[in-house]
Amino acid sequence: MSEITPDLVRHLGVLARIQLSDEEVERLTGQLDVIVDNIAKVSQVATPDVPATSHPIPLENVFRPDTVGDMLTLEQVLQNAPDAADGRFRVTAILGEEQ
Repeated sequence: MSEITPDLVRHLGVLARIQLSDEEVERLTGQLDVIVDNIAKVSQVATPDVPATSHPIPLENVFRPDTVGDMLTLEQVLQNAPDAADGRFRVTAILGEEQ
């Protein structure tokens, strides 16, 4: 027996603030009914001894340790900058004002 009715689809459309035509209601009624049936099938086989998964293959984080490495000097950082002043990158004002 179908759990999804045209009236329920219309109600969901109102809740979602979506205006649905009669053709859309008819099409969505069938589509949502199929989705609910498939979820019910999955629920039947999802038993407590079957662990829930979000991915079919177990994933493992592969981050390296966060260690401090060699740092660039201020001169090395600014050596290829188009314009620099007082140890900083110098750029044009984006708001049309000097800051």
